[in-house]
Amino acid sequence: MTAIMLTRVDRRCNMARYYKLDIQPTLFGECSLVREWGRIGRPGTVRIEGYPTRGKADLALISKWIEKRRRGYS
Repeated sequence: MTAIMLTRVDRRCNMARYYKLDIQPTLFGECSLVREWGRIGRPGTVRIEGYPTRGKADLALISKWIEKRRRGYS
């Protein structure tokens, strides 16, 4: 699966943010959801959440994607 990159830009508020979602395999046969966010053009904050199966990681990714779309990311 390719990473999902979302952006939110509002020049009136000087806002230029990104949010990246990606699923990566772990060394132990599980999957992790890697989330990265921050200001466009700058290094961001990274969080990694482990899941026992790919299906649960996919559900977490979809849930975060929907949440960010509701907040104005595209």
